[in-house]
Amino acid sequence: MEVLAIVPARGGSKGIPRKNLVTLLGRPLLWWSVRAGLDAETVTRTIVSTDDDEIAEAGVAAGAEVPFLRPAELAGDTVLDLPVFEHALRTLAETEGYRPDLVVHLRPTSPLRPPGLVDDGVRRLAADPAADALRAVTPPANNPYKMWRIVDDVLVPLVETDIHEQYNQPRQALPAAYWQTGTLDVMRAGTVLDLGSMTGRRILPLVIDPDLAVDIDDPLSLALAEDRCRRYGLSADR
Repeated sequence: MEVLAIVPARGGSKGIPRKNLVTLLGRPLLWWSVRAGLDAETVTRTIVSTDDDEIAEAGVAAGAEVPFLRPAELAGDTVLDLPVFEHALRTLAETEGYRPDLVVHLRPTSPLRPPGLVDDGVRRLAADPAADALRAVTPPANNPYKMWRIVDDVLVPLVETDIHEQYNQPRQALPAAYWQTGTLDVMRAGTVLDLGSMTGRRILPLVIDPDLAVDIDDPLSLALAEDRCRRYGLSADR
């Protein structure tokens, strides 16, 4: 099975300027996601999709391929993942005739991936032909059954259930809920190209430790990621 890992890394960033190139334990943030793809036994090819020459050089230095530069219109603050992945898959098909079976999404801003995590996700999706995608999830810090909306200046439960006053129940009495992290997504190429989706209709869960769910968007989250790397024994010395 041909499995393509894509590391999307645009040049712009507001929370941390040039975020994909800032260092985490001495390595550019981009490096951690590239290495996750290269170190996975199930991944057969790892590329970086970027609009930026310096990021492209850093991707190649980390061991990835950069077979094209992403057009500027796909590198803005509000651009979704889907058009970026459609562009990558269509460009590789048109220029190389390359068509992977599965696609692994490795976000540079979620770099905490212990050895074997990517392989676990790929193997689980590969083993279920009826599934369109897999997504890493974790229990949330705050249960959504205790969350509210404000409608006409009145509190309304965010999630309606038949549980009596769910917002007053102990956590143990409420249904389990999960929050999607940016740590790992795996999807079939057809989910992107044929369904026009990053997830499709049947999505498998890969439940991970909440401590791995770090999204780097400011200096505080970068410091948190460094602490968690040390805690999990994740090293840049390789």
